[in-house]
Amino acid sequence: MKSKPLWIGAVLTVAAIAMGCSHRVVATPGEHTVKLYRDEATFEKIKDLKRQGGPMAMLGQVGEGFVTKELDNHTPIRIISQDSEGAQVEVTDGPDKGVQGFVPKANVS
Repeated sequence: MKSKPLWIGAVLTVAAIAMGCSHRVVATPGEHTVKLYRDEATFEKIKDLKRQGGPMAMLGQVGEGFVTKELDNHTPIRIISQDSEGAQVEVTDGPDKGVQGFVPKANVS
């Protein structure tokens, strides 16, 4: 009758892992939403345009509105892959459930 303690242990282990793997997007201070880019290349291009300043920065700001989707703060996500710049994610709950895209590193918890 040792199978019952093993089964309970397995269930508790799975539950602990599931709770530890919960990720959410986190808005920067003063913001209520997080920008979800189509992919990392789009994020890099917009970041580069903003860095140039002047008219190019304004073009980056305008372009960002067309190529991003805004997620509410604390929207649950699943990380598909990540690197030093951010993470490719999938929204796991809410009105945008199933949407995939890239989120900067500072906006992933």
